[in-house]
Amino acid sequence: MSQDEKPGWLGRLFGRKGGAPEAPEPPAGSPASPAEGRPDFATGAEDVAHVPLPAGEPAPAGPGRHAVPDVLEGADLQPIAGESERPPSGTAGDDPARGAESADTTRMAREPETAAPASAPDIQPVDAAAALAHDAMDTAADAQDAEKRGWWNRLTAGMKRTSSALSDRVTGLFTKRKLDANTLEDLEDALIQADFGVATATRIAEAVGRGRYEKGISPDEVRAILAAEVERALDPVARPLVIDGSRKPFVILMVGVNGAGKTTTLGKLSLTLKAEGHSLMLAAGDTFRAAAIEQLKVWGGRTGTPVVSGAQGGDAAGLAFDALKRAKAEGTDVLLIDTAGRLQNKAGLMAELEKIIRVLRKSDPEAPHATLLVLDATVGQNALSQVELFAKAAPVTGLVMTKLDGTARGGILIALAARFGLPVHFIGVGEGIDDLEPFAARDFARAIAGLEKG
Repeated sequence: MSQDEKPGWLGRLFGRKGGAPEAPEPPAGSPASPAEGRPDFATGAEDVAHVPLPAGEPAPAGPGRHAVPDVLEGADLQPIAGESERPPSGTAGDDPARGAESADTTRMAREPETAAPASAPDIQPVDAAAALAHDAMDTAADAQDAEKRGWWNRLTAGMKRTSSALSDRVTGLFTKRKLDANTLEDLEDALIQADFGVATATRIAEAVGRGRYEKGISPDEVRAILAAEVERALDPVARPLVIDGSRKPFVILMVGVNGAGKTTTLGKLSLTLKAEGHSLMLAAGDTFRAAAIEQLKVWGGRTGTPVVSGAQGGDAAGLAFDALKRAKAEGTDVLLIDTAGRLQNKAGLMAELEKIIRVLRKSDPEAPHATLLVLDATVGQNALSQVELFAKAAPVTGLVMTKLDGTARGGILIALAARFGLPVHFIGVGEGIDDLEPFAARDFARAIAGLEKG
């Protein structure tokens, strides 16, 4: 501000008498402060708190605000030298604490003070330890329920192709005609096409027709009977994988054809066993595929598990023997051994699998303690041949069914159960870490029939 402007400003400030005149319009194109981006004649509520005061009372002081008499309300204010460089009140520059203090002081100046009667709150004593324990139990229960719902949603989504194909056939068969021999025959054909197997399909068709011949039956009733019969067929084989702690290490051998998902299944299984508190060691016995060795190392890194590996094309039997020897020396609970994919009809490859087992038994006569055959659900009836021929080369103790989400013929699991009766330990419905779960007959049966979880 120049010296010539000061007398005019003082005259305008102190020359007013009586009531406040109407405020003139601010001049157009007023210069804006570079720091704040608004005209220098600050009239914002955050800068000036206009507080009407009773006559004769001095303006109250307060941090970060200017309380002015209403006689200056709307006055043509001009900046005081140095004011434009100060941070706006209520913000206090970059100090949030001072800004909050200013805002709070402004609010108190605008609102009348009302003194609340002082009274002590009614506080009941709380057992802190009991409250924390109760909250922890509720949290664990909620997490478990969410996990179960998550798996059920993944299972039903994965089984959608099979359940939709069956539901469409069932709805078409039982909405327009009575139950007769032709209808039951068509139902049996639909089940066979879903790879339920002839024996299972015949039994289910007989169960649907029992006592209902020449009568009407709804599609929902048929699906309920279907679910009950599938559960009855699968319940005897739905068995969890049990780790025998007296055998240390407990050796698990993974076998199967190319592309069935052995290495991925082994990695997911290692996560499950690690979560159960077992110490693990992985052996990269698929020495024919370099990617399998690297893939297993990635799984080992995820779980903090050591991986025994060798050069690509090396002797798989020798590597398995070295891994077992090391696992014994380190007191490892579980040794998981991956193997190369091999077609079940190739005698040379199956002989190599037999060699791996012979070499393992030189160190432990009972090894492997579990041999899991990983099956791809998309191969359909070929899975029956795989089980039959792999069981001749290795002591298959249980099955893992993968890729149920990639086929409309998910009933192959029922045909396998009816023919071999081998335990089904796990099923997979996707490529995610959480898409491999212990097999539950009831859940699988209701999912394949297109019913809600019961």
